[in-house]
Amino acid sequence: MTSLGMMLVIVVFLALAFDYINGFHDTANAIATSVSTRALSPKRAVMLAATLNLIGALYSTGVAQTIVKDIVSPKYVTQEVVIAALLSAIAWNLLTWYFGIPSSSSHALIGGMAGAAVAKVGFSVLHWQGLGKILAALIISPLIGIGLGFIIMKSLAYFFGNFSPSKLNHGFKKMQIVSAGLLAFNHGSNDAQKSMGIITMALIAAGLQSQSVLAPPLWVKFACALAMAAGTAAGGWKIIRTMGGKIFKLEPINGFAADLTSSIVIWTATVLPGLHLPVSTTHVVSGSIMGVGSAKRVSAVRWGVAQQMLVAWVVTIPTTSLLAALCYYVLSKIL
Repeated sequence: MTSLGMMLVIVVFLALAFDYINGFHDTANAIATSVSTRALSPKRAVMLAATLNLIGALYSTGVAQTIVKDIVSPKYVTQEVVIAALLSAIAWNLLTWYFGIPSSSSHALIGGMAGAAVAKVGFSVLHWQGLGKILAALIISPLIGIGLGFIIMKSLAYFFGNFSPSKLNHGFKKMQIVSAGLLAFNHGSNDAQKSMGIITMALIAAGLQSQSVLAPPLWVKFACALAMAAGTAAGGWKIIRTMGGKIFKLEPINGFAADLTSSIVIWTATVLPGLHLPVSTTHVVSGSIMGVGSAKRVSAVRWGVAQQMLVAWVVTIPTTSLLAALCYYVLSKIL
């Protein structure tokens, strides 16, 4: 095998490893609310999330194409750049998972890609318009989650406020199974496409795919979908505890409202014509939980935990950018 072929194999392996880690890192997004309210057993919740992550990942390729064309110019991307970006994102995901901090895999990957490309070419390599659009979506989407979560929870409280707590909990525990499945599908439809886009960039860099063809090949779609589903099946219990109980003590109706809110926001970003934007499922779900909790009362939300999460969100892109630039520098010296 040629050195170019070996580099491509490494890229594919790292991209699938990132997807696998993303799966268990972000399992909490889809199932934290249903597990914390005991609507689903942990085992059933994880298997539900894994299955629907897989189906969602095969749904479309719009987000993958955004990753290919809107961060950096594909013609300047080399295998070393992609490897450095993936190493940075994987390292950050593992670090935040170890400490149980819900951070954004999307931020980590985008920051890594930008940092590695800048280390190679300079800031001129960045597509500022496309990158600005992506960053705006990453920032605005959790804010929309907060507002929409507040509205949906207030609406549910208005329509179901006269029901007894036991009857309400029983009904919404069943509804949570549906909402958790819907969120898992949307998570797969958005998050798995990021690795698809990265592998597609590597194929273009290797001359195996035309720069005019931005959609990932079928084998890339299946490989990324399976990797994310496998990672989801492995679970991410540390982050589940943070998402499911440390932000706001959830009841079944709250969990349903948060999942429904998150699904609407992610679905809109993924499939709406002209958007196809990568968003952070972690940020959206966290924002939705905060909005739902605020609908009960503002003091019900543990804002100290939210503040710690916000710090992690703010530092993710600059940290992964710097780490990716360092990785690229080392790789450029030894390869």
